[in-house]
Amino acid sequence: MKIVYLVPCFGLLALLFTAIRSAWVSRQDAGNEKMKEIAQYIAEGAMAFLKAEYKILTYFVIIAALLLGYMGATNHNSDWTIALAFIIGAVFSATAGFIGMRIATKANVRTAQAARTSLSNALKVSFTGGSVMGMGVAGLAVLGLGGLFIILQAYFGANANTEEMIKTIEVLTGFSLGAESIALFARVGGGIYTKAADVGADLVGKVEAGIPEDDPRNPATIADNVGDNVGDVAGMGADLFGSYVATVLATMVLGSEIISNDNFGGVAPIILPMLIAGIGIVFSIIATLFVRISDNVGLNTSVVQRALNMGNWGSIILSAIASAALVYYILPAEAIYLKRDFIAGTSELKPGAKAITQNGVVGAIIVGLAVGTLMSIITEYYTAMGKRPVLSIIRQSSTGHATNVIAGLAVGMESTLLPIIVLAAGIYGSFACAGLYGVAIAAAGMMATTAMQLAIDAFGPIADNAGGIAEMSELPKEVREKTDILDAVGNTTAATGKGFAIASAALTALALFAAFVGVARISGIDIYHADVLAGLFIGAMIPFIFSSLAIRAVGEAAMSMVEEVRRQFKEIPGIMEGTGKPEYDKCVAISTQASIRKMMLPGSIAILSPIIVGFIFGPEVLGGFLAGATVSGVLMGMFQNNAGGAWDNAKKSFEKGVEIKGQVYYKKSEPHKASVTGDTVGDPFKDTSGPSMNILIKLMSIVSLVIAPTLAELHGTGKEVAAKKAVKTEQIVKKEVIVKH
Repeated sequence: MKIVYLVPCFGLLALLFTAIRSAWVSRQDAGNEKMKEIAQYIAEGAMAFLKAEYKILTYFVIIAALLLGYMGATNHNSDWTIALAFIIGAVFSATAGFIGMRIATKANVRTAQAARTSLSNALKVSFTGGSVMGMGVAGLAVLGLGGLFIILQAYFGANANTEEMIKTIEVLTGFSLGAESIALFARVGGGIYTKAADVGADLVGKVEAGIPEDDPRNPATIADNVGDNVGDVAGMGADLFGSYVATVLATMVLGSEIISNDNFGGVAPIILPMLIAGIGIVFSIIATLFVRISDNVGLNTSVVQRALNMGNWGSIILSAIASAALVYYILPAEAIYLKRDFIAGTSELKPGAKAITQNGVVGAIIVGLAVGTLMSIITEYYTAMGKRPVLSIIRQSSTGHATNVIAGLAVGMESTLLPIIVLAAGIYGSFACAGLYGVAIAAAGMMATTAMQLAIDAFGPIADNAGGIAEMSELPKEVREKTDILDAVGNTTAATGKGFAIASAALTALALFAAFVGVARISGIDIYHADVLAGLFIGAMIPFIFSSLAIRAVGEAAMSMVEEVRRQFKEIPGIMEGTGKPEYDKCVAISTQASIRKMMLPGSIAILSPIIVGFIFGPEVLGGFLAGATVSGVLMGMFQNNAGGAWDNAKKSFEKGVEIKGQVYYKKSEPHKASVTGDTVGDPFKDTSGPSMNILIKLMSIVSLVIAPTLAELHGTGKEVAAKKAVKTEQIVKKEVIVKH
């Protein structure tokens, strides 16, 4: 059992790396006074938003913790400590977002200054800032899970395959629930903030006034740059923290159902996912050394993309090798099985029981890493500059705004085909390797490189902010050219990161679904029953209404932003001539107030809907509800993320100049204006509702898992429910016979 103490040590190693690299970023040159002033505006706006958001979420955490504590104290399968775990998960999730925010607001201005010397230096500063975010999130997740597991195991005196171990894992679900709850509100609130500012800035500034993006004359520019941090950095940090924790926890839940004759007290299947996450941190740290380019390299996006791919591939390959070695060391050589695979009260296996072997688990991990890699490659194809999907949007921009929007929607819908085939093959392949535990461990293997994935993802918003600071500080043109290259690559990496996240969410949701079936003590989910089928349809509707609320919130907040920017252009003398100073703070206030107010309803739907369905209709109907929400949410997430990413890079292509039917078009041309419209439509897709889908489906699964023991007590076991349904059906048949007679 001593090996489990390595897990929090891996987390501390990541946090040490975070502190060292954060200090390095802080020591870099922050540029001239004007650059520092603008960066200070952005930092203050970002921190003001976080303060307002965390104040509201504090009330939510306290109320939810009290309810969880009461439920845990009155249920023999759980414990009041689930409330404490929930609070710790929420605090760690918020801290992950805060770490990302702090480093991003430091790295942005330093990246702009570094771009005055070379593209290589700019990449080094921005990627180092991103790696601080990635390692901070992974470190907190591993430290929190590993540390809590050790403490709870000692508190309950838990050993493998005992009631105390089940209770330990049940309490740990509270940690994941706290993490995912904060993640959802942070992602939705941050997404509403950033897109309200972005859409307002684009529509009035670029389209109506004809001024460049991030022009200091535009009152919404500071809010736009703040939004990059609160949505794409703080929100994303909390998002990936929650995903990371949920994936590991789902595997631990299934691991607790395995009877394992190993050298670690029978808990090897439980601690394996935590150890895989830990070694993933080590090799992600090593892989950061692979991300570098020459000082003499040309201004080309492919060079930067290649450097990031080197880091990504390095972390994947090294983690795969280390994970395989770990499996062979920790799992027993003979086949092991889930408890549910045995006939009750005997040592005989049910027909079709799936053996879990060392080779099978290694195969499942490889399948998970392959799925994550293929998802990233496919997403990059659909969203990267120069590829067929983006080029098709560019071509159709030449005939107007409507055809641009039509092309983007078509690309987004088409982009679901290959990822779903890959995902389905991954589910089938991982199950063939090691059953349901294989599906869960495949997701854990995919998430092992989260630290590197997030580092690559987070560098994009930093580069985007750097470009805005360069524009507003009136730095030389070549500085903006370098930051634009990083920003364009960042758009692609952000899209691939979201594809990676939604794939891991699907595998994790399936694992949580399997865990829910076991904990709720139901025999299965039979959609032949009308109530279960009804639950399936209701669940499939939730991602649509959630997306509607999120997109509408962006639209309404953007309307207020547009009106405010127009007012300032009209009423402030000399603003267009550069002699009048815009009132940036009023635009920041609009985004802050709108995002805080409008994030509550979508978040409440995600948390309350499974509770309502479960307590009124029972665990089997809730299972149907989760199945519908998972399938619908995965498709919606892929469609919205990829459509938005493709629209964005189509617009950026015009900024470099594109050829359509022998004519070259640049900024301010009619096709470019059409591409701005498409990008504006895609903004809430890719940065608000789309990324929220993976949190939505995992959060509803975790809520269901937390309430599963209570539902089992209220509604009875699967056999009891089936018996009641059989009696009810027999009564109906008798009545029909009597009526006919």
